[in-house]
Amino acid sequence: MFTIITVLCLLGALSFPTLMLTFAYPVSRRLALFWSNYITTRTARLVFAILRCYQKFDFLGDEKSKDSLPEQFIVISNHQSLLDIVVYFKYLAPRCVRFIAKDALGSAPMVGKMLRSQEHCMIPRKGSPSVAMKSIEKFGRRAMERGQIPVIFPEGTRSRTGELGPFYAAGFRRLVQTARLPVAVCALDGGWRLSNIKDVLHRLSRGAYRVKVLKVYDAPSTKEEEKLILEEGKELIQRQLDEWRA
Repeated sequence: MFTIITVLCLLGALSFPTLMLTFAYPVSRRLALFWSNYITTRTARLVFAILRCYQKFDFLGDEKSKDSLPEQFIVISNHQSLLDIVVYFKYLAPRCVRFIAKDALGSAPMVGKMLRSQEHCMIPRKGSPSVAMKSIEKFGRRAMERGQIPVIFPEGTRSRTGELGPFYAAGFRRLVQTARLPVAVCALDGGWRLSNIKDVLHRLSRGAYRVKVLKVYDAPSTKEEEKLILEEGKELIQRQLDEWRA
């Protein structure tokens, strides 16, 4: 019974802002940006409140670990669901967070219009690697100029089982070479439980969406330092996932 109520409440919370964004997107960039920001702030808080109230599914962001964060930085993280985007908006608020994502998300209801109106980096799925790298370069320069926090998921795709996948270096390297910023390695867990409606119905109750800053590296200046951050970062994330699940 509570699961059905949860789904209905989530649909109710998301329907109105999604409808407003859908109407605003083709006619006004300013209005589209307003509703996109509304979704990533107010609606996001409401979604987690609903999950906590009806399913005892909580948001557990480690606040103490954020003390090590500088004013501006790049985030690398594991990736489990579309809600990871909302989680980092919530966890890193009031900082302005922007993501590198596949342009396939452009066709997703609400998410695509939100990402485009907020000017996240949309990587062409079928384009050449050089096109993707140019998109990341533009994104990195834009983030630097606007004081934004770029977030990249080196796995490149969501893990629907929660298991950590391989990290790919190309996008990360181009980003740090364009935006010479410190790199914060973060881990999150719990999103794989929410990858689709079936998961919400069967695997949600009494879980948690956890996120934590594990380590902050100085801005890398060599390829060796970039490689070290990726390798150590993956090990740190795996260790944290094991600890959470123990």
